[in-house]
Amino acid sequence: MKETDPTIGASRFKATCLSVIADVKRTRQPVTVTRFGRPVARVVPAEAPPKGRRVLGAYRGQIRITGDIVSPVLPVSAWDALKR
Repeated sequence: MKETDPTIGASRFKATCLSVIADVKRTRQPVTVTRFGRPVARVVPAEAPPKGRRVLGAYRGQIRITGDIVSPVLPVSAWDALKR
C-alpha cells in the first residue's frame, strides 16, 4: 500500500462501490479499502487488454469445412436417447 493512496472504510465503500470504481477508472489512482482502520483491499485500475487479433474470426482462412456441419453424424435410429 502506498501512503499516498486515498483510503475508504469498508462500509462506505459498500455504499459507494460503483462511484469509487468509476473514479479509479477515470483518475487511474488506486484506492485502499480499510476495515477497522487496517487495509484489507485495494481497488486498482485494470490493465488495458493486449492489442492483437480478435477472438471472433481468429481462424478465418485457416479452417476449411469439407462436409455437412449441420446434420447429425449418425442416423436418428442410432441415437441411444431415442431407444427408451
